[in-house]
Amino acid sequence: MAYVITDDCVECGACAAQCPVEAIAEGDGKYVIDADTCVECGACAAQCPVEAIVEE
Repeated sequence: MAYVITDDCVECGACAAQCPVEAIAEGDGKYVIDADTCVECGACAAQCPVEAIVEE
């Protein structure tokens, strides 16, 4: 199950820096995760300071 970034995202970019497969990119008002690229490692969720990344 891939991870998703909720509207709680503060656009800090910490998650994108931790993604080993570069599945995270800046979106419109928040970062977004490409579900097809995500390997479900959880590195992004562990790095998020506002807990805006959850399993879908």
